[in-house]
Amino acid sequence: MTKHFVGDTVTLLGRSLRHIARSPDTVITTAVMPIAMMLMFVYVFGGAIDTGTESYVNYQLPGILLITVASGIAYTAFRLFTDMKGGLFERFQSMPIARSSVLWAHVLTSLVANLVSLVVVVLVALLMGFRSPAGVAAWLAVAGLLILFTLALTWIAVIPGLTAKTMEGASAFSYPLIFLPFLSSAFVPTDTMPGPLRAFAEHQPVTSIVNTIRDLFARQPVGADLWIALCWCSGILVVAYVLAMNTYRRKIS
Repeated sequence: MTKHFVGDTVTLLGRSLRHIARSPDTVITTAVMPIAMMLMFVYVFGGAIDTGTESYVNYQLPGILLITVASGIAYTAFRLFTDMKGGLFERFQSMPIARSSVLWAHVLTSLVANLVSLVVVVLVALLMGFRSPAGVAAWLAVAGLLILFTLALTWIAVIPGLTAKTMEGASAFSYPLIFLPFLSSAFVPTDTMPGPLRAFAEHQPVTSIVNTIRDLFARQPVGADLWIALCWCSGILVVAYVLAMNTYRRKIS
């Protein structure tokens, strides 16, 4: 059964990746908005924001990476919605394939596409002056945390992709996720915020993830933020996965 599931998932993943390869504008569009934000914050607002660091591009890059993922998962919901409305799921059900492999193929496609977008954003940041003394282990830790974050958000995206009534509704859920980093330590230190907003910013998941990535890039001790970030990402992933699979079973039953 496991071999059957893996084989079916790989086959469907190849199908999805071929579609993206024929339409690379998906990845480009995903990266364009975060890059535009990065340019604006660094060259327009960066000089007016005191973060206590020498380079503002180093400070805000972790938040831009999370926005990149939040932008990219909207396309996962869109692709799922398109397949649902196009009757593709019904055709797959008539074939001898593992049913859950259809969802996993979309999730892994999202992971691959988002990783490509993240690499593009980091390359642009390097051109803008981003520098990191982090070693290989720290970079791998950053990559692992971003992969976990991407999987968590992707499984959230599966739910509106399966249940939305319109194309716009399928991707609109990502807007609050894109906005969430602005209410965190991603662009300004939280101690500059008014009391209630500061309390929210310091206790929402983005802040711990951003702080962890920032410390890893700066080769600084990560402290408790790492464990808080892992708990947030893992918890969201588990809950989103359970809800998404239940939604999928109801849709195909």
